Amino acid sequence: MLYITGMTAEEKRAWITMVVTVGGYAAYLAIVLGRAGDTPLPEVPYAGTLLWVVGAAIVAAIVLHILVSIASPRSDGRKDQRDKEIHRFGDYIGQSFVVLGGVAALAMSLAELDHFWIANVIYLGFVLSAILSSVAKIVAYRWGFQPS
Repeated sequence: MLYITGMTAEEKRAWITMVVTVGGYAAYLAIVLGRAGDTPLPEVPYAGTLLWVVGAAIVAAIVLHILVSIASPRSDGRKDQRDKEIHRFGDYIGQSFVVLGGVAALAMSLAELDHFWIANVIYLGFVLSAILSSVAKIVAYRWGFQPS
């Protein structure tokens, strides 16, 4: 069985977020790039795929969290002060990519680039933010966290 019994509920949530985010983005890229063929990327239909992948990722994260909670009932989901600080730390670290994605999208919009590129840079910013946030949380749980 997976090593889930030694983790806090918040560490499990970070792992789930990372796995679902990476899987969802990989699926999105595979679908959109697979449709491209000889077609220029901005002309490939992407909006529906983007919405379905994001929706499916949300549902998958919820279902996985429920399944992991059932598989390890001793973890009651309570957060202590350390959990709260690690969560805040991870979210703070991850927010940098949301900001970078927003700034990039603004610059692309001002340059009047195609909506395809703007939407995809925003999505990439969210993906990188979720991954970095999850990695920061996992590292803090695995190798220690010293709040400042």
